[in-house]
Amino acid sequence: MLSQLLIAVLMAAPVPVQERGEAKQEMPKRIRSILLYGQEQCPKSTDPDEVVVCAKGGDSPYRIPKEFRDQPEEGPSGQAWTNRMETVEEVNRAGLPNSCSPVGTGGQTGCTRQWLRQWAQERLDQKAKAARVP
Repeated sequence: MLSQLLIAVLMAAPVPVQERGEAKQEMPKRIRSILLYGQEQCPKSTDPDEVVVCAKGGDSPYRIPKEFRDQPEEGPSGQAWTNRMETVEEVNRAGLPNSCSPVGTGGQTGCTRQWLRQWAQERLDQKAKAARVP
């Protein structure tokens, strides 16, 4: 049992690689990455210390790639549950008190609150704008 454990440990230990007369390869000094569009060809490297890496970028740099074109719209299943619930709550809120809605008996009570919030936000925006202007 002990001998099997010792063998497993020795096999898992990293073994240093010794170079025997082999030329040591160095990293290139410059790596150039190029995106090619349409029928463009990959340019050849003129410098021995440079590596040119080319990749196809599609038909044109100004077009959406074909795999992303004409995708179907995401339905409700692609939306977060909280966003769906907020939409449902907002739709069902019409006519309730503090909703600022022309529908129902208590809808008008929220209009004043909504106007006050808008006024306060506009005032904050004006102060922020005045603070930025030297």
